[in-house]
Amino acid sequence: MSSENLHAPRERLSESTLNLHFAIVSLMEELDAIDWYRQRADDTEEETLKELLLHNMREEMEHASMLLEWIRRHDSDFERFLKTYLFTEGSILQAEKAATAEGLGGGQPARSRGGAEKGFTIGSLRDA
Repeated sequence: MSSENLHAPRERLSESTLNLHFAIVSLMEELDAIDWYRQRADDTEEETLKELLLHNMREEMEHASMLLEWIRRHDSDFERFLKTYLFTEGSILQAEKAATAEGLGGGQPARSRGGAEKGFTIGSLRDA
């Protein structure tokens, strides 16, 4: 059960935190399954079994993608980072440097779906 690896008492966690936890644990399980199916497909020499295992692997990829989209829709920080890094060309590390320089890194305040700021910020410490 996914609640076994909670790091705080369940009764102290919000519904939103619990739901995000369930999605993250489920995503981890889907990614594990993708890895297992790919390894088994690589290991077998029987072509029909290989095709079945690769088919199952792709089904797990679909599930993982759906969970990632749910997470994006429910966590504005995840959404911000996914928009920064997914479906980009070129160096991922260069994209990270550019995002940090533009203030898109971890120092930015999180914004809720309603646009209100969460947390505390003192603004950029970099020279303009």
